[in-house]
Amino acid sequence: MDPLVVVPVWGCLFLLILVLLATARPRGQDRGTLRRIEAKLDLLLTQAGLTYDPLANVPDAVVDAIQRGEKIEAIKAYREASGVGLKEAKDFVEELHAKAGKI
Repeated sequence: MDPLVVVPVWGCLFLLILVLLATARPRGQDRGTLRRIEAKLDLLLTQAGLTYDPLANVPDAVVDAIQRGEKIEAIKAYREASGVGLKEAKDFVEELHAKAGKI
């Protein structure tokens, strides 16, 4: 792929990621803004010929539990695999569950 295309795309992706990281938990009207940013990021990834798999680095037990709709089992499996606390595991699984609906 042409470097004149790839470099600006990666720059835009980097800026969008910074914007996403700079926002705390989305509140009411911020959720719409976040959805628009995510849509733009998806478009940039598509135009660059890149794919994003949110389940790529997730333990198989967590993915299986989410696909079966067993959120509590997914939280337990993620805690065991990663060693994080309950809140972090719950937040991770809920975010992953939301993304899995788009897959």
